[in-house]
Amino acid sequence: MSSGIFNTPKAANEPILNYMPGSAEHTQLKAAIAEARAKQIDVPMYIGGQEIRTEKKVALRPPHDHQHVLGHYSAGDESHVKMAIDAALKARENWVNLPWEQRAAIFLKAAELISGPYRAKILAATMLGQSKNVYQGEIDAVCELADFLRFNVEYMRQIFSFQVDSSKGVWNRIEQRPLEGFVFALTPFNFTAIAGNLPSSAAMMGNVVVWKPSNTQIYSANVIMEIFREAGLPDGVINLIYVSGPVAGSVIFSHPDFAGIHFTGSTSVFQDVWNAIGTNIHKYKSYPRIVGETGGKDFIMAHESADVKALCTALVRAAFEFQGQKCSAASRAYIPASIWTEVKKGIIADVKSFKMGPTEDFNNFFNAVIDEKSFDKIAGYIDNAKKNSEVEIIVGGSYDKSKGYFVEPTIIVSKDPNYITMCEEIFGPVLTIYVYDEKKFEETLDLVDRTGTYALTGAIISQDRYAIDLATKKLVNAAGNFYINDKCTGAVVGQQPFGGSRGSGTNDKAGSMINLLRWVSPRTIKETFVPPTEYRYPYMDKE
Repeated sequence: MSSGIFNTPKAANEPILNYMPGSAEHTQLKAAIAEARAKQIDVPMYIGGQEIRTEKKVALRPPHDHQHVLGHYSAGDESHVKMAIDAALKARENWVNLPWEQRAAIFLKAAELISGPYRAKILAATMLGQSKNVYQGEIDAVCELADFLRFNVEYMRQIFSFQVDSSKGVWNRIEQRPLEGFVFALTPFNFTAIAGNLPSSAAMMGNVVVWKPSNTQIYSANVIMEIFREAGLPDGVINLIYVSGPVAGSVIFSHPDFAGIHFTGSTSVFQDVWNAIGTNIHKYKSYPRIVGETGGKDFIMAHESADVKALCTALVRAAFEFQGQKCSAASRAYIPASIWTEVKKGIIADVKSFKMGPTEDFNNFFNAVIDEKSFDKIAGYIDNAKKNSEVEIIVGGSYDKSKGYFVEPTIIVSKDPNYITMCEEIFGPVLTIYVYDEKKFEETLDLVDRTGTYALTGAIISQDRYAIDLATKKLVNAAGNFYINDKCTGAVVGQQPFGGSRGSGTNDKAGSMINLLRWVSPRTIKETFVPPTEYRYPYMDKE
């Protein structure tokens, strides 16, 4: 067998296409959307290379047009979880022994398929299935997912290249082993890229995976699996199942070969997962890796020196792009009284200029929230705000689910910095603002830091470098991703590794080498070329 020490293609961020009318990508995307809407697909589970269908069919519907059916998926049960685990473990030996560069080639090919022939298809699926506009879908389903795959290959090579020094007569080396068992990937609805990254990053490092996506992301998850299979992913390496979380957990977290979980979702679910793993810790062959990115109550803190136009843009983009359904979305803001009148005028004008409607109309900036459960939760927060004399809704506040799950972008101003919408994660298009006395900037930084239980993203908007420095220091533990004079969303793979701490997760930084290190277990090897043959040491010689 031939050998070599290989370099990988230099990773670079996928360029974002603009989809201007008349462009080739615009025409191709319109055609892909029309094709997807014109038919109903039958989405199977993928277990051990087999397409598994069941009698229990569940409809897949666009959130912005919930009367239309895109297709149906086959809902699974406990037996399918067991099948997926068995298939993963059966595939493990061959996958572990496949040279790393061969695994890399599979995912590099997947990236090329995503950014090339599958670009319109995966973007259309994300726009229809998750109600993302064309720009939000492009930066997610195409660019970020391709970036994850390419950069992770580069990080994998760097990890495998790391070695230690050796003394004379000794050769020390480190090898990276996949985890012993299988990894469970539990992925969210809001980012197609996250749904693709969580199983593939673990698999790339040599692990086998059981993947359960959110039910509201299955439509685009099916395209991801189609791409992985076309890229040459062997059967059983990643097994895609559609079962309820509790059913999956009851089987997976009791299995002796459970080796780790890669999770993005709610804090409460992650805490339940952690508790279940702790309860069952005596059952496992090894201590499972627990990697999770969870909730956020992300903030924008403005100083009186802030550029008002930049601040307004940061507020409305961070709060309302993808209907506020990003883990990083700004849902609380602190504005100095001295600039509040001007800021208020600017953000109201911006929000009133939004066009809201289906994603198929490219003129729409704002679309629907993901499902009825989310719609009802958000509407409940808005209704309570309307009844409270301590808060004022300055724009938005209406909602309608007759055609799609549409909630107007809503801005609340609260006299109480501890009002519920300043503290609790809503995961929808609701921004709450507290107007503070600009003379109390430092006190307000303390307020920002102690509000809520999360620490995912945050931003300081200021032209005063002393204020920026103070905020950076005072808010050191308040956000895992901190932005200066920018919105608190939009982390780019390879540029801003993403993750937070406190109630926001384990901060293992997706989009960096840090994350991939969690999916291997190093072994140190020492080889001595001329070993000693006498147990005595020189100091023991007779004088």
